[in-house]
Amino acid sequence: MDKDNDEVTQQEEEEKKPSLEEENEKLKDDLARERADYYNYRQRAIKERQETRKRAQEDIITAILPVLDNLDRALDAANTEDAKNILKGVEMVQRQFVNVLENLGVSVIKAEGEVFDPAQHDAAGTEQVKDPELDGKVITQRLKGYRTKDRVLRPAQVTVGKIN
Repeated sequence: MDKDNDEVTQQEEEEKKPSLEEENEKLKDDLARERADYYNYRQRAIKERQETRKRAQEDIITAILPVLDNLDRALDAANTEDAKNILKGVEMVQRQFVNVLENLGVSVIKAEGEVFDPAQHDAAGTEQVKDPELDGKVITQRLKGYRTKDRVLRPAQVTVGKIN
């Protein structure tokens, strides 16, 4: 009877063998499809990120172009008008530019009179001060700094007070 059982078991194994091979091939095909789908997804995501960056740059350029137009007008006026009107025009362009930056979420970093903060200020030098309240504070701002809500775009270049 053991011989009959061995033959039945062997026969069952022989019958299962093709179905396991078919299942293995199916799993390999499924895996290959999933890998291809994932690769295509990654490529599509990279392309979408590049397109988003490109659109953002175009939006910024479009917002800045009117400022450039007004600078061109101010330069044209330099040939025909007096210095006071040119100065007034340039001041208007500067305000317009600041408004564009504010609309983009950019703000000026406060510097003069503030306590020196290395995360927002770049110490370009120190200045000797006699007043102890000015020790460690920004005395002068050499170059304005700018930030967004999340990060510093450019730190303000400052001179820091240092007591003798």
